[in-house]
Amino acid sequence: MMMTSPSVDANFVPLSPLSFLRFAARTYPERIAWVYGGRRTTYRAFAERCSRLATVLEGLGVKAGDTVSIIAPNVPAMLEAHFAVPMLGAVLNAINTRQDASHLEFIFCAARPAVVIADVEYADMAHAALLAAGHHCPMIHAADKAAGVTTGATGLDYEEALASAVPASHPARPLAETDPLVLNYTSGTSGAPKGVLHSHRAAYLNSLGIALLWNIPTWPVFLWVVPLFHCNGWCMSWAITARAGTHILQRKVDAARILDTIETEGVTHLACAPTVLGMLLADPASSGRNLTRIVEVATGGAPPSRPWITRMGQLGFNITQLYGMTETLSNSIYSAPTEDFETQGVDARVAHLSRQGVPQLAVEEVCLQDQKTGAILPHDGASIGEVCIRSNTVMSGYFNDPVATDAAFRDGWLHTGDLGVLHPDGYLEILDRAKDIIISGGENISSVEVERVLAHHDMIEEAAVVPMPDDKWGEVPCAFVRLKAACGALDAATLDDWCRERLPGFKRPKRYEFVESFPYSGTGKVQKTALRDMARLAANNHNQKGD
Repeated sequence: MMMTSPSVDANFVPLSPLSFLRFAARTYPERIAWVYGGRRTTYRAFAERCSRLATVLEGLGVKAGDTVSIIAPNVPAMLEAHFAVPMLGAVLNAINTRQDASHLEFIFCAARPAVVIADVEYADMAHAALLAAGHHCPMIHAADKAAGVTTGATGLDYEEALASAVPASHPARPLAETDPLVLNYTSGTSGAPKGVLHSHRAAYLNSLGIALLWNIPTWPVFLWVVPLFHCNGWCMSWAITARAGTHILQRKVDAARILDTIETEGVTHLACAPTVLGMLLADPASSGRNLTRIVEVATGGAPPSRPWITRMGQLGFNITQLYGMTETLSNSIYSAPTEDFETQGVDARVAHLSRQGVPQLAVEEVCLQDQKTGAILPHDGASIGEVCIRSNTVMSGYFNDPVATDAAFRDGWLHTGDLGVLHPDGYLEILDRAKDIIISGGENISSVEVERVLAHHDMIEEAAVVPMPDDKWGEVPCAFVRLKAACGALDAATLDDWCRERLPGFKRPKRYEFVESFPYSGTGKVQKTALRDMARLAANNHNQKGD
């Protein structure tokens, strides 16, 4: 007979990323926790500063269940809020700094924060957004004297408040591990932003899963390039702390500075969007430069091209491709290396990295479902279905939006809205967002597939493909292309001839638009909604001219 007993304090502690800071500060108190400009702080001091911030927030009336909003770049205040706010059982709302005042107003109206922490660069916008939202709450201003940025705004100064606060023994864990930890808003590129709630348990498990998938050793040196507001820095805020790593914080992203910092600080890991890696390759500072150590780089987005992989390898970057979304608290799937990956040729490595990969350890199950019937599709590399995820790391739900939550949670799965195929080896390959699939004459065309082909052209820096209305076929592919700097001229006819050799006729773009830049969302993704509008306008002009 199986013997069971109720959970008691001795055998059950609610899971929370707060444990990671306690571990690092207890085990490695003198290790450097974060570096910002000329400042270096040990884990002992880091933990104390977080406790002081919790005391400040508590003095301003913050209690368990309240929301604390913060809008700041990758500076100490932003990292410290990831631990100080949950120390009170409150919910952290890290806001995208790239959004405008109307976005802030929307969040303040919805989240009703008890306190707002605003970096000096965004303090005026945050104050105006609070007024517009008709919401009144205390604000803490985080000046940045190290960067020469200060404010004359009235309010509590972050560093002065911490200096005068008494570090207290705040709760080291939530009352329940299913309590909300963070409230992250989507970028709202296809509608109003949605507030995504994640629990302490989800963050704890996802952070450890990421630490394992990336083979993060003890004492890594992590350069902060991915914004901390983006799914809490892809959970690196907690994963790096769990390994007693050093957080190299930087206010702005600059290619030359990134390369210099890698050398001077001994950076071992960084995470960023593909656009940042493209910026690094395009910067003159990278020309002819090879790093003195291998740097592990996590990225997610457009599949890498052959020249891109080759140059990144020459620089000294080892790439891990990731896939995730706000609803899964960042990275759920990764390009797990095969046993022979290191000995493969470039083409084989590119093919491998073009697939998003397999579920990381903390993710229980991923499947593809037929969008019409809901049937589970086979791993045949051909059957296209919606990516569905079942995991402890999936969101608790959308904040105050049961209709949207029910729509996302169906039949025991999170429905992502992404379409892909599963190959016989179990590796997932994302083909498109469901709304971005191009249906031309009844045939499905993956915009990602066409983009991948265009990315292999030596003169193309970036490409995006969207549907364009067509009287005969309903819609056809339209390609927007950004050329590499100083690479010469490329016209549509020449590019079309090149595509003709690599794509079947129905998949080949029927129009090529050469642009100097792309519209990006606040999280660095190409805004295909804007490109679709541009393609629609181009099609209308084409029809009016009758050419």
